[in-house]
Amino acid sequence: MSRRPTARTAAPRPTPPIDRSLMWIVTGIVGVILLTVVSYLVYQSQIPPPPPPAKITAADRNAPPALIKAANAVNFAPHSEPGVGTVENQPASASPAPYSDHLLARGTPAPVFTLKTPQGQAVTFPARGKPTLLEFFATWCPHCQAEAPHLRKLALQDGRRYNFVSVNADSEDRASVFAFHRYFGLPYPALVDRSGPSPGSFSSPGSAGKVARAYGMEAFPTFYVIDGQGRVWWAGDSEQPDAKLQQELAAAAAHG
Repeated sequence: MSRRPTARTAAPRPTPPIDRSLMWIVTGIVGVILLTVVSYLVYQSQIPPPPPPAKITAADRNAPPALIKAANAVNFAPHSEPGVGTVENQPASASPAPYSDHLLARGTPAPVFTLKTPQGQAVTFPARGKPTLLEFFATWCPHCQAEAPHLRKLALQDGRRYNFVSVNADSEDRASVFAFHRYFGLPYPALVDRSGPSPGSFSSPGSAGKVARAYGMEAFPTFYVIDGQGRVWWAGDSEQPDAKLQQELAAAAAHG
């Protein structure tokens, strides 16, 4: 009887000895790489993040670099006081009685003036044709700050039917006025009147300019509705309900 051939298992080959010098070289290279990576990560973690890019507004695009730089240095930021910013959303009947006894009466021709925006554009007031809401404000005034978003909304809604103009009544400089209007994104001109004896600023009240005095302003903010013929239709001061301002503008338009 024949036997099937038995398969032979090959004997294992001996493992060649490890070159210890090569192992130390590889270990050293890996160690250097790891140390470099860790050092880089630690270095990067200590670098402060870059500042966010500055927000460029439409107002900035139309302003000279020197004015933008000066306005940035103002560091304008709104502040509030108890009771501020509540009347704007109330009905027209909540309009407070005027503080000033010297506001111009209905039918009085609006005093004519020419002032410049912070960017240098001259504006002559009053403009004929359609009613205008004229505001006298100061940048430091929390009541004016509370009014600003409401006036922006009204101007965006009704800018085709009515004119909107504001005059800084605290003898502030161009940078201060520009910083205020840029912050609130107001779409109508702000005018600079530095004719008062004491200049004001965002951090320091000043004195009224001659235009504000001609309009009998004694409280911030002060509002006038001037009709399309350049005559006073309504005057009031302190914060006002949006509904009141809209009511008087519509009445002046209907009156002609």
